[in-house]
Amino acid sequence: MLFNSYEFLFVFLPIVFLFYFVFNRCGWITFSKGWLVVSSLFFYSWWNVLYLPLILASMAMNFLIGRALVSDRKPSIRKALVTLGVIGNVALLGYFKYSDFFIGTVNTLLDANWALLELTLPLAISFFTFQQIAFLVDAYRGETKDYRLLDYALFVTFFPQLIAGPIVHHKEMMPQFEDVQNRRINPKHMAMGIFIFSIGLFKKVAIADTFAQTATNGFDVRESLTFLEAWLVSYSYTFQLYFDFSGYADMAIGLALLFNISLPVNFLSPYKSLSIQEFWRRWHMTLGRFLTHYLYIPLGGNRRGKVRTYVNLFIVFFVSGIWHGAGWTFVLWGVLHGVAMMINRLWQQLGYKMNKVLAWFITFQFVNFAWVFFRAESFEDALKVLKGMAGFSGFALPEWIAEQRAWLTFAAEFQMAEADFYWGLGLTAMAFIVVLTWRNSIERMEAFKPNFYHVLICAAALIYSILSLSEVSEFLYFNF
Repeated sequence: MLFNSYEFLFVFLPIVFLFYFVFNRCGWITFSKGWLVVSSLFFYSWWNVLYLPLILASMAMNFLIGRALVSDRKPSIRKALVTLGVIGNVALLGYFKYSDFFIGTVNTLLDANWALLELTLPLAISFFTFQQIAFLVDAYRGETKDYRLLDYALFVTFFPQLIAGPIVHHKEMMPQFEDVQNRRINPKHMAMGIFIFSIGLFKKVAIADTFAQTATNGFDVRESLTFLEAWLVSYSYTFQLYFDFSGYADMAIGLALLFNISLPVNFLSPYKSLSIQEFWRRWHMTLGRFLTHYLYIPLGGNRRGKVRTYVNLFIVFFVSGIWHGAGWTFVLWGVLHGVAMMINRLWQQLGYKMNKVLAWFITFQFVNFAWVFFRAESFEDALKVLKGMAGFSGFALPEWIAEQRAWLTFAAEFQMAEADFYWGLGLTAMAFIVVLTWRNSIERMEAFKPNFYHVLICAAALIYSILSLSEVSEFLYFNF
């Protein structure tokens, strides 16, 4: 079930919302939590019910280990338990996500012919695995309470954040479900939630899915791309991912607010960044928080000398690349960002300064360049786009552009050989203006007032998006 689907918007969400607050109104607190857990598991099972036992087993294992960790046990036993728990989580993720990647790599290196397992990646496994690893480590450190199973299950499965984040922390979630004030319908939270949800839905349906047509055609269909075509394709994916991910983040925050739950901000205008370090403080912020607290700092952070600091930075982004996908293109993407972070840190330590416009330009172009590997299905596809961007596939405008007499036409479906190229350039230019000059959705939500202006924006975004849901598309981070 997708946030941008009719069954979610008009069936699932209203029913879950209504009964949750009815149960709370009647004082059936445990039943209301159970209802939300069962509803979230139904939401999860909508894609493939066969993986429901997987998430249930994962929760059971981590809950039992976590509960054992908070009890009074010998340090050696507690260390063994947390090690077992972390290894178990990583092994589960590794089996489903990386088995075929490993087998394929071995086949290539050894010229072998081992059969692939052809496993389907369970939905959200990358997210709920990291979430539960953090819980176990905190339990080992003595930073968790002896939570009940129901509370723990709600923390893991709460449907607004279950599928594609944010990667929430137990300390910021569990107390909110215990707050008595949050068990009543809050009109202010409802208004803010619907407002930011509508913005997120519009980002996904009207903007991200439009750019997706160009990106898909360029990466997956075309055999070669001229200079301008390649840059248009790369920018199209850069903005598709931006509006797709920020749209999901907005919708998750909005849905949680309907239930009086505040999710952490996960996306904050990353394309305004003046350095790669700032970019990662704004992009997938909860993933960065997890990797900092549970990998970078345990490795020693910046406390063990300059060389070790650079090594730790590289390891963090190498892991980030692997986490995002089972493929060498993702590994290279992580390596590129790791090297960029090392260069950025060296630049800061040397005390160099750079003009802000130039700093933004270099940062954005590097991010755009790296996204090519993130998107490409293979190195061949990535090189096809990069060769075009470098002009190796020709600089001349395609004939169909030269023959265009209309400055703007609207194509029902983007095909590089038929659609108006200038329309694609116009969309890209508009995207630059929006991401660089407009207030982001979090700023707009914080400034929200139930006045005519905001109601008009909300209504227009919702109506347009709902009318455009004829073909429902998945969010890009569902694949990670």
